[in-house]
Amino acid sequence: MKRLNDIWDRAAVHITNENLWFALGEGFIKIITILVLSSVIIRIGKLTIRKVFSFRTKSPLRISERRENTLSRLLENVLTYTVYFVTLMMVLETLTLDVRALLAGAGIVGLAVGFGAQNLVRDVISGFFIIFEDQFSVGDHIRVGTFEGTVEEIGLRTTKIKSWTGELHILPNGNINEVTNFSLHNSVAFVDVSIAYEENIETAERVLIDLLAALPDKYEDMVAPPELLGVQALGKSDVVLRVVSEVLPMRHWYIARQLRKEIKDALDAHNIEIPFPRIVMYNRDEEMKG
Repeated sequence: MKRLNDIWDRAAVHITNENLWFALGEGFIKIITILVLSSVIIRIGKLTIRKVFSFRTKSPLRISERRENTLSRLLENVLTYTVYFVTLMMVLETLTLDVRALLAGAGIVGLAVGFGAQNLVRDVISGFFIIFEDQFSVGDHIRVGTFEGTVEEIGLRTTKIKSWTGELHILPNGNINEVTNFSLHNSVAFVDVSIAYEENIETAERVLIDLLAALPDKYEDMVAPPELLGVQALGKSDVVLRVVSEVLPMRHWYIARQLRKEIKDALDAHNIEIPFPRIVMYNRDEEMKG
């Protein structure tokens, strides 16, 4: 019992020690201040980066918008990681921990786990090469293996690709070996048009040529007037004409849909028949009576 009383007395001395509470309060305030300042620095830093790139969009020496978005996101990530690291070191110092000893220990541990971190190093190095070589940028439509979509973010370790159905694919940069970029050059929309064998091919071609020449004024995505290539195939019940149009990157699906609509309306207006399946029925009883 006496021993318990001694322990309680010593604990009471520490609990009622004003210097202890003052030190704890001072340390707590310092940590809160460090965390708040780090959050403010990150916010201001990100706003500054965006302002700088926003200003460059108006400069005559600007780089491409797609590359600006990529570099902007990358700088924001680097800023965030750097501030987090410095904040952690300052918090540890506030807690009176020997940061130098921790860093030295981290170096030894780093050597020990270095072989296990090869994938991480590979991902980071691959990320730098992706950005340095401008293989693709934020906003590009790419295909990597079985994944296809729009690049949402290129980080130091991973790349995020959003598919057109909404899924977000997160790929380690080290696993990106072969990339198909659909946004670097103009796309091509092509449409096959079927007309009946009974129709005059030259008449149908003149109608289409007149129509195609006027379409660039209506659709800004068209780089040049669509071109009628001619007869593409002879089907069982139709003559197939092919139309191609050079358009802005990734606008070929939209333009192809509009071309089909415009061509259908033009052929209908000139009474040019588009073939469709027909069923001819004979009444066997009537034939026998006849």
